[in-house]
Amino acid sequence: MPNLPVPGDRSQLPLLLLVGSGDRRYREYILAALHPHFRLWLVDLVEPTWQLPYAEGVTAPVDVRDPDALTAAARDLTRALAPKGVFTYDESMVVAVAHTARALGLPGSPPEAVLACRDKATTRSVLATAGVPQPLSEPVATVDEALAAAVRIGYPVVIKARGLAGSFGVVLVHDASAINDAFAAASGASWPGVPRYAADVLVEEYLTGPEISVDAVIDNGVCTPLVLARKETGLAPYFEETGHGVDADDPLLADPELLDQLDRIHKSLGFTHGATHTEFRLTPDGPRLVEINARLGGDFIPRLGHLATGCDPSVAAAHVAAGLTPDTAPRHRRHAAIRFLYPPADCQVVALTVHQDRFGPTIHQAVATAAPGTRLALPPRGYLARYGHVIAVGEDPDQVAADLTAPNRLVELRAKLLSD
Repeated sequence: MPNLPVPGDRSQLPLLLLVGSGDRRYREYILAALHPHFRLWLVDLVEPTWQLPYAEGVTAPVDVRDPDALTAAARDLTRALAPKGVFTYDESMVVAVAHTARALGLPGSPPEAVLACRDKATTRSVLATAGVPQPLSEPVATVDEALAAAVRIGYPVVIKARGLAGSFGVVLVHDASAINDAFAAASGASWPGVPRYAADVLVEEYLTGPEISVDAVIDNGVCTPLVLARKETGLAPYFEETGHGVDADDPLLADPELLDQLDRIHKSLGFTHGATHTEFRLTPDGPRLVEINARLGGDFIPRLGHLATGCDPSVAAAHVAAGLTPDTAPRHRRHAAIRFLYPPADCQVVALTVHQDRFGPTIHQAVATAAPGTRLALPPRGYLARYGHVIAVGEDPDQVAADLTAPNRLVELRAKLLSD
């Protein structure tokens, strides 16, 4: 069992270096979850504001995406504070954190394993060698190479950015006429701290079937799934993530084929210690890997898991990072789901209104996340153009689904269309 908070004496809690903090709207729940269990020392790119109530101390600004800069800062802190581990949930920082953990003798997977998760082409190559089933995939550098790869693989194909996550720059292509635009969308998508490659775009076999994700903790090579989320996407031919649903009793949590693949994927990549977010398609031929990320899932998936089971994946992941045994036991079994709210067209937000009087019995939270004046652009001009989200939790899955039927009625958008 993990160390429990000591009332009135936080000095007894383990100290954890938290690298990066992110957007308050989407990440504060993680800091709030960790605070009762750890003394958090934040190492970040910028001086903190909202993070301060959760932090024992702060070292900033530090280029936390640079392994050398992060290791130097963490080494000074290690001499002074003797932290138990170093932890991040930020995709752009996982490689630097892995290098720092190894340099300082702190718990973590080898940096090579973390990099193999970050680089989707390396993921495919390693797993193909290991015989793990997955879609055909080819890295390409030009439109002509993408056209040739699509012919070899066979249409439809998926064009995606090699180093990104969250469905950024991912496009479904049915024929050669759409390759040029899809390649431009994939190669043009970017995120701070994400590396670029000479062959920066992947052309992949299109997998049919529902898409799921599995958030797991890996402790000394043992992979324990904590959250299985069923994904909803929209805005075709793009794959914007519009919602997730978590059932604490989802039968896939005990599916031998899925669990075997999950275990083989981690072992083949050499990922032995930490947290991962792994995405699959449930094809007619069985589960097939979409991608693996060396971090907790985004989109509030860990929070959904906590609401559904009472076991907090964020806390479990932090305990593994600190070299402590995670508590992975469920406390209850419920259904939790989230819907993200997108505008019908590119627009500028005028006002957002949360209508609590319209809440169904399972609505846990409805939040407006875009301030007036915010410009929201849909793919391929922009991604994650969300103006809010709604979370529902309950014992009855039908009631949860019913309460999320029209989430845009709960967070009402007034906007003006953009003409440019």
